[in-house]
Amino acid sequence: MDAIATSPAGALDAPADSMTGSTVPLLPEPGAEAGPVRSEAVWVLPHHPASAGDARRITRAALDAWGVDEDTTDQALLVVSELVTNAVEHACPPIALHLDRPTPGDALHIEVDDGGPATRDGAWTASCAPDEHGRGNDIVARLATAHGRRPGDHGITYWADL
Repeated sequence: MDAIATSPAGALDAPADSMTGSTVPLLPEPGAEAGPVRSEAVWVLPHHPASAGDARRITRAALDAWGVDEDTTDQALLVVSELVTNAVEHACPPIALHLDRPTPGDALHIEVDDGGPATRDGAWTASCAPDEHGRGNDIVARLATAHGRRPGDHGITYWADL
């Protein structure tokens, strides 16, 4: 895996060559009600078809380490796979996967950043029949309690809450 990662320290038990970890606390906004400190894990992925599988393995390891239940983990794996695949097939690099460690009662927040729309589709999409692709957004919509996209300075972020 060629992913570069920042994640909560000690959160993932992964081979040393696959990711590195550091803490990225998400602190409440000034004036917000005090609560537990949340943390986000971020992985930069290569713009390559294998990145969807890498993202699933990373997500499983993170959610297992965080004690997320199996149903949510299964849904997250599908959502992550669809979002990363869409980034590889329809967008420019870079690709980054963000997982927000949920606190009890909160949704799991997933984001995938990409470099904005590509001028042409990726190799897999271009080589298959139209009815063999195009269902990813429907899958995300059915699994997520909320989802969307927002433009950024260097591309687009697609997100989903489970």
